[in-house]
Amino acid sequence: MSQNEGGAGTPAKDHGVLYIGMDLGTSRTSVSASNGVRETVYSMVGYPKDVVSRKLLKKDVLFGKEALEKRLSLKLYKPLEKGVLKYTGDGSMSDEAKANLKAAQDLIGEAIRLAKPRKDELIYCVIGAPAEASMKNKEAIIEAARAHVDSVMLCSEPFSVAYGLEWLEDVLVIDIGAGTTDLCRMHGTMPEDADQVMYDIAGDAIDAELARLIEKHCPGAQFTIHMIKDIKERWGYVGEPSERAIVELPVDGKPTPFDLTEHVRTACAILIDPIIKGIHKLVASFDPEFQTRLKNRVLLAGGGSMIKGLDTAVEKAMKERLGGGKVIRIEEPIYGGANGALKIAHDMPEEFWEKLK
Repeated sequence: MSQNEGGAGTPAKDHGVLYIGMDLGTSRTSVSASNGVRETVYSMVGYPKDVVSRKLLKKDVLFGKEALEKRLSLKLYKPLEKGVLKYTGDGSMSDEAKANLKAAQDLIGEAIRLAKPRKDELIYCVIGAPAEASMKNKEAIIEAARAHVDSVMLCSEPFSVAYGLEWLEDVLVIDIGAGTTDLCRMHGTMPEDADQVMYDIAGDAIDAELARLIEKHCPGAQFTIHMIKDIKERWGYVGEPSERAIVELPVDGKPTPFDLTEHVRTACAILIDPIIKGIHKLVASFDPEFQTRLKNRVLLAGGGSMIKGLDTAVEKAMKERLGGGKVIRIEEPIYGGANGALKIAHDMPEEFWEKLK
């Protein structure tokens, strides 16, 4: 875990505290708060392009689905890429890097606002970051959060998922986001670097592969990456299809049906190989007495875990390559990381948070 202080308030013993767990993701950012609020927003930030768009939108900044819908009037930013900020933190930052840092700060501010903090509350926030995010990037996330919270700390996303479910011993968590697939083994202690593996084959890579396949096999079909993402979220599967993925795409402006069933399966299946490699690496380097137990407690989490049939396909591949295993899909993939981060925030003693100020 990494930690640092925030700057959005001054300590006061008579103030209440709002604990927030945040899963800051490439595709969406989710928050769970101690007041019972749970919200998610697409990780997109848009600023009006000119005076006309500002007059039309009547806002200086738009977020999430609203930003996506109004994107033709906006300079649109996705401030995270492969699970980390598009920001180097060095002295010679480009204008684009500065703009992405500003967008990240505004996105975190919006996520905090969605949690509905009262003005008299201190805000203590735990943010999930990719398992192998660099120290420089972790510092950049803390810097982006500082303006909105009183104290902030970071934890690895798969660790927060396991912590939230109280699966802290002999369990292997696979957190499939948009930018990265993170694997983390838990053995009753804080995970170390050797307990974590990260691959950049995740949701965005599926989108790119599906776009390539449609371009190759569907002559004249017109689409955007946002349309591709919608197709994946509606039809995504591996294994045997429960129904055909018949999707209308424009050809020269005319809606035209295409059967994308096989293309969707092929694209989604690119997740399986890196997942199995990661499981193999973490199991093979684990205590031999506990390897079987670890293989039988594999948790699928994150938005990518919602791909139909993925748990069965990973189990089948584990049987072929590792002699067996059991895969369980968590019940709340969108909020699994945020729920765990909130539990961590709750469980940290008050004096810990006080020290961070």
